[in-house]
Amino acid sequence: MATGVHPLLVAFLALLLVGTCQARPAPRKFAAASAGVAVDGVTAIYNFGDSISDTGNFLREGAGPGGDMMEHTVAAPYGAAIGGATGRCSDGYLMIDYLAKDLGLPLLNPYLDEGADFTHGVNFAVTGATALDTAALRRIGVTAPHTNSSLSVQLQRFKDFMEATTKSPAEAREKLANALVMVGEIGNDYNYAFAVIRPRSSSGGARSVADVGRIMTGVVESMVLVPEVVRSVTSAAREVLDMGATRVVIPGNFPLGCVPSYLEAVNEEDAAAYDGNGCLVGLNLFAQMHNVLLQQGICELRRSYPEATIAYADYFNAYVRMLEGARDMGFDGAAVTKACCGAGDGKYSFDMERLGGAPGTSVCARPEERLSWDGIHLTQRAYGVMAELLYHKGFASPAPVKFPRQ
Repeated sequence: MATGVHPLLVAFLALLLVGTCQARPAPRKFAAASAGVAVDGVTAIYNFGDSISDTGNFLREGAGPGGDMMEHTVAAPYGAAIGGATGRCSDGYLMIDYLAKDLGLPLLNPYLDEGADFTHGVNFAVTGATALDTAALRRIGVTAPHTNSSLSVQLQRFKDFMEATTKSPAEAREKLANALVMVGEIGNDYNYAFAVIRPRSSSGGARSVADVGRIMTGVVESMVLVPEVVRSVTSAAREVLDMGATRVVIPGNFPLGCVPSYLEAVNEEDAAAYDGNGCLVGLNLFAQMHNVLLQQGICELRRSYPEATIAYADYFNAYVRMLEGARDMGFDGAAVTKACCGAGDGKYSFDMERLGGAPGTSVCARPEERLSWDGIHLTQRAYGVMAELLYHKGFASPAPVKFPRQ
């Protein structure tokens, strides 16, 4: 069955793209900050998000054995490159870690780490988190199985933290004036909506035409979520701006059609369903629809808060750049859509029933040469490249931080 994209959707996206308000500046070369020296007046980072940036909150919520597919992310081989599992969904560090390092700041401690030092910021991100509340998702038949720590829950924790560590709203504004606030990336609302209808039986039997048709139908039906998810993200950004934030970064979605988990789930045989990078065209258009609407929301925020720097972090095109330049960047060009840690027999080394770390999975010999760690999350090396592209090569625009030039 072909997974063609409806021409009206293509036209709709083309019209929306014309309306984006911020062009990306030409790439520039920068030098990393010296250790212990804060850059451009940034003394703290406050981060909201999901597994892309969680540094240990999911682990401290009590995640562990018990049937949750994410249970293995809190144990070996996760964290293998940094001496052991920390709750980061990778073999090592994440983009947020590289950003903190470049800013001369300590790595962000998770909010749920009682007694941790939060002098230079707090990480509120939780693996599996959604932009919409779990109750709102449940009303449309979507279940958030891993955590109830949605964006609104994280935002309330941020407000509680600011109230507990400052004496007045004015002091909180002063504190936020020297902070960088990261709002996102949160895309699990779509992941859970797509997964309402499982594409393959648990017995591992062959996928039928009807299975593929159902998952693509699920993608189309999930489009109704996009405006609500975007509204949730921009509303959270508006609240932190009202509290005094002066620098906010709002990331877009990754190219979903390039992710091994989705490539394996759809496993379309029609070559027309893929682009030149081997990514699913339909899923990438879905991600772009989210990103275009998000950029429109960011334009509105910029009009409302002209004195603030509100950056769009283009995860989509940064990832595509990494994918297309994989060989030149030292990655294995023949394995850009293969998971390093997973069930290694299939085309994408991914099996939803056996996420990385589960019995029957293995780890590739050189994780530093892979983009994907477990079919869903990136390797430490890939996250480092993404951070470089975003914050030193112009893929976050306008630049939220002015790094020293080389």
